[in-house]
Formats: sequence, C-alpha cells, structure tokens
Amino acid sequence: MNLNKAFIIGRLTADPQLRSTKSGQSVAAFSLASNRVWNDKNNQKQEEVEYHNIVVWGKQAEIVSKFLLKGQMALIEGRIQTRSYEDKQGQKRYATEIVAERVQFGPKAAGSSSGGSGNSRPEANWQSASANDEKNDSSLEDIPTINIDEDIKEEDLPF
Repeated sequence: MNLNKAFIIGRLTADPQLRSTKSGQSVAAFSLASNRVWNDKNNQKQEEVEYHNIVVWGKQAEIVSKFLLKGQMALIEGRIQTRSYEDKQGQKRYATEIVAERVQFGPKAAGSSSGGSGNSRPEANWQSASANDEKNDSSLEDIPTINIDEDIKEEDLPF
C-alpha cells in the first residue's frame, strides 16, 4: 500500500494568485511558510522556516483566492507532486508542490480588516473549504462543500 499525504499549517507569504486553464478550470497558487523551533547541542534556541508551494483547483481555488490573505494561517491537506517543465533558456526544471485536497482557514492575521466570527478562542476561528467536509456550525462563515473528484489534465496547467 502506498500513501502520499501532506498536512501543513503555516502562514501565507502572499495573496493567492487565481488563474484559469484553457478549458476554464480555476487554479490558485500560493506559498505557505511553516516554522520549526528546536534547541541545538549547546541548548541554544534555533528556528528554521520552510516554504511550501500550494496549488488548489476548481471551486475551492476560487474560495481560497477570495478569503485567504497574506499573513493568514491555513491548514493544508493534500498530496505532494513533482512536475517538470522547460524554462525560457530551455533548461529542464522541477517544481515540488502540495496539491490541496482540503484547505482550512485559520484566524485572520493581526490587523486584518476582514471580519471574523468575533470569537476570542483562535481554535474556534478555523474555517474549512473542503471536498469532504460538511459542517453546520452557524458561528462560522458559510463556506460551500466542494467536489474535486474530477481528474486534472497536464495540458490544463497554466504554468
């Protein structure tokens, strides 16, 4: 049995960029930064940041581009995918991305002008845009359930 599953919690490094494929399918791309903190052998606190490229397809891409902003926290559940392409100089390049199957919105970033639920508990402010999730919590913003069961064709990729 094989498993390709990634869970990442981090902050957006920029607003999502929404595009459409030639066939009209929506795709959003953004980067997420996650931190790792540890103590080294001298017991000094160390911190490292990893940047993750995220790709979201279909209706979920439209929702992500509408509601997620730079600096906001998000939880991404998806699969890791590496694709190859040729750059402008004809060199073969590789890009590793997380193709999101589920995106859960975190609390708004500090100073964000968009309204939230007003709840002071951060864990209560997480909102979901998911292919499989059905929540009926009236305290959260109403976000539709999205079906992403359709296959994505390589020729539809806008990048």
